[in-house]
Amino acid sequence: MGNTKLANPAPLGLMGFGMTTILLNLHNAGFFALDGIILAMGIFYGGIAQIFAGLLEYKKGNTFGLTAFTSYGSFWLTLVAILLMPKMGLTDAPDAQLLGAYLGLWGVFTLFMFFGTLKAARALQFVFL
Repeated sequence: MGNTKLANPAPLGLMGFGMTTILLNLHNAGFFALDGIILAMGIFYGGIAQIFAGLLEYKKGNTFGLTAFTSYGSFWLTLVAILLMPKMGLTDAPDAQLLGAYLGLWGVFTLFMFFGTLKAARALQFVFL
């Protein structure tokens, strides 16, 4: 069983990020309210599925894929928690400046990930633009 060839986990991770991002941005554009569908997508497809894809990338020895998918999966899980915890009475609503700093740090992380793609295929570079 040690020689088992693993399937490519990248499509799962990329679709998890892409589809969840599109759905959240449809909310941000005012098309939909922030409801259970968007939050569930953030937890299960944007979050858990991407972390799973990242762990499979680890198994394949792909440090970049591991870092990208587990980090962005964690992003989705923390973003959903930031949105849900005030509604559950566990914390106050997030301060707008702190939320901006949180999102800004993810922008910096994405920039660093882009730098990590400069010797890779152009299609991968495009993902991080």
